Amino acid sequence: MYPIQIGNYDFKRLYLWLQHSDKLPFFTEIVIEVFYPNNMQADGLVMFNHGFLIGTDLLFYPKQFISKLTNQDTPLFQVNPSWYYNYSQAAINNNWALGFVTTAHLQFDMMPWTNLGGNPRVGQAAYAAASYLIKYGATHKYDDDESVMKARFLRADASSNSSMLNRVIFAGHSVGGAHAQVAATGFEALQEIGARNLMPFDPVFYNREVRPDHTPPMSTWEESNRARPIGLLQLSPVDGAGGKTVPYLAPGMKPYREHLASVAIPNLMVTGACDSACLDPKNSDPPAWIDVADRSASQYAQMAYGSSNSWAATCMVERGSHCGYLAHHNDLCKQADKKSLCDPSVTPYTAKQEEYRFTNELLDQYIGFVAGKDPANCSFDTWKNGSLMQWLNKEKPGTSGVSLRQFPDGYVHFPG
Repeated sequence: MYPIQIGNYDFKRLYLWLQHSDKLPFFTEIVIEVFYPNNMQADGLVMFNHGFLIGTDLLFYPKQFISKLTNQDTPLFQVNPSWYYNYSQAAINNNWALGFVTTAHLQFDMMPWTNLGGNPRVGQAAYAAASYLIKYGATHKYDDDESVMKARFLRADASSNSSMLNRVIFAGHSVGGAHAQVAATGFEALQEIGARNLMPFDPVFYNREVRPDHTPPMSTWEESNRARPIGLLQLSPVDGAGGKTVPYLAPGMKPYREHLASVAIPNLMVTGACDSACLDPKNSDPPAWIDVADRSASQYAQMAYGSSNSWAATCMVERGSHCGYLAHHNDLCKQADKKSLCDPSVTPYTAKQEEYRFTNELLDQYIGFVAGKDPANCSFDTWKNGSLMQWLNKEKPGTSGVSLRQFPDGYVHFPG
């Protein structure tokens, strides 16, 4: 598709096929939505993984077949995560690009893009998508040098030998939050952990289905063209939705969280006090958060206590729900909020309310913090005491009106 111009930004969708490793004959369809400055001078990229209740469609295969015969858009375009997670103002305020990735990971025959969590392949796809945008820009014509030069939207990095400013925050909601944990580990860890867990990672992209043509394997790319994670933001992460993980198919993200415990990048998990989808072990395996005494049983604990050098931080929104982060209501997402962990007298937030506005402000502050830092020289003290935490670590951060729950060490909890 041609870019849609929205003010000083362009919006574009890319349709590709992803092979997670050139050694394995397994492919998945992938759609990337990206919102970027039309002067092609973005200062960084947020790569967002959407939640599992967005975009289920029992008619996916018939629509897919018809789209091939009639040259219509793939039904994957109908998932449209940028509609539900419209944090564009945060990107605009900081001159950053905002990307979203949707993939057709088959777990149920009739709903091929409904990923119920626990599948690291989706996190691998997010990393691959971010790297594709860095190397080739907003085009599916990766084999056309002229198109690539015109489509690259990150500005040149004058301070290093890199061809462009390679800075990526990986973010996500629900199972997408857990998938972002995978992507944030970086290329070497994705290869090493993937090899240990029968999920090898050396991706190639295809832009056509009839005549095979593909990018080189990512291991052959220059390092400056592979996504450089400089931050992780998880919104109510869910691993193994339904409280189950399945070996080999959906083994969960624990090895990646344990690796993140020793990775020196900003790492923030946000949960909602009423959110049973991520806090109840019957719904997430493991739950995102248990309490400050937990040292191993939750997602946060695995990231926070697997190493003495962890940068993991977490906060909890009072009245926070599972779908309160969304910009628009979604009937399927509402199912995750049917059971509230809050007292019946407490009304949890719904989409497009205070929790959504808080998330936009939070991402704005997050980008602003990492944008002003050299990740190689950023220390834990800078992360813990920097501008983002000064803004967040209070009962009512920002102007949205939400309140945070207080922990023994403040409104943001760090390992200790």
